[in-house]
Amino acid sequence: MEIDFSERLNIITGDNGLGKSFLLDVAWWALTRSWAARPVVPVMRRKLKARIGFTVKAKTRSVSDDCDFDRVAQSWKRAVGRPAIPGLVIYAQSDGGYSIWDPARNYSNAKQKDTEAERWPSFVFTAQEVWDGLPLNEPKKRCNGLVSDWAAWQREDGEAFAQLSRALSALSPKEGETLEAGKLERLDIDDARQFPTLRMPYGQDVPVVHASAGMRRIIALAYLLVWTWQEHLIASKRRGTKPTRQIVFLIDEIESHLHPKWQRQIFNSVLEVMDALVGKTAATKVQVIAVTHSPLILASLEPTFNPAIDALFDLDLERAPGGKQCVVLRKKVWEKKGTVDRWLTSDIFELKQARSQEAERVIEAVIAAMQSEHVTARKARQLDDQLARVLSDADPLWSRWRFVAERKGWLPPESKGWLPAEKE
Repeated sequence: MEIDFSERLNIITGDNGLGKSFLLDVAWWALTRSWAARPVVPVMRRKLKARIGFTVKAKTRSVSDDCDFDRVAQSWKRAVGRPAIPGLVIYAQSDGGYSIWDPARNYSNAKQKDTEAERWPSFVFTAQEVWDGLPLNEPKKRCNGLVSDWAAWQREDGEAFAQLSRALSALSPKEGETLEAGKLERLDIDDARQFPTLRMPYGQDVPVVHASAGMRRIIALAYLLVWTWQEHLIASKRRGTKPTRQIVFLIDEIESHLHPKWQRQIFNSVLEVMDALVGKTAATKVQVIAVTHSPLILASLEPTFNPAIDALFDLDLERAPGGKQCVVLRKKVWEKKGTVDRWLTSDIFELKQARSQEAERVIEAVIAAMQSEHVTARKARQLDDQLARVLSDADPLWSRWRFVAERKGWLPPESKGWLPAEKE
């Protein structure tokens, strides 16, 4: 399997279990030399070698490597050295966890052996650590967490809080509640922390830890983007280096827990926030590699998708010439479908009908009956009863069905009832 990502936006679709998240995990490893979760360990078969090959194109050079799996060491062999990309890498996982790689904080420096032991290979957060900090039981606090940082930023009322507020506003659903910070609030007499709140449209401030699952997902995303950029600026200043202008953003199912009206604009909002943080200049390079199951995500990208710098990939299960099932990865030709229904019935999602399974089965039977010359009036009446259970009264299929029924003699012209059933 081989994939050649485009320079800006890359969307990966496909059924569950075919390897979409696997591709993101391997991309993270190729970029950062670390694993975001469990390492990928191949199923070993005699006479077959497992290999991951990759090429990373940075601003001034390209780095390629072919890494074989060492069965004895149970690890992947890689060339010694630093990761190839000098920019930030952010990985938003479907379970709410995040992984961050920052060249100003995670690069090891071969000339400073005494400090390498203190440098983390990457920052890997569980969903809970995003909120409470990383780690909890070590002398050095790598990240204070959303609750503490948001409260500190709000009290300081500086650039970090301004960026967070802009990110929350940009990531809010365009038609609905705007994510806006409310007053800080104590929640528990046994917890000395002040908790951030969201100001709701009905005038109440709701603690962020009590927000809906969809809101918490977007709040965490906004916080991690701002935290990553703010910490990168601080580390770059202390090291005397320029902040990066390159970001690779890996996203697994960003639509999780989001209402359809939110799904319809979330992707463009993420691109907007990242451009706002880094600064949209000729030197800025933001590459997104994202997995989705949502036709609304694809429909929302129609106005902005550019085939010259964007790409759509699909993983599918197909039968090989020898009869064995195999996973196939294909780059798809981008075509605007116009409506979500048409995306659902496209070769991306492969639904026959954008309806319930029962409605799809009945409609397929009705279409077959309209094309057949061997359907009795009794069978047609049965299909009509089934259609009444699955179609609305205003469905356009009714007019076509009634027209064919009259033409075939199942339903007399101008009649309101079906012909009597044939005698057994």
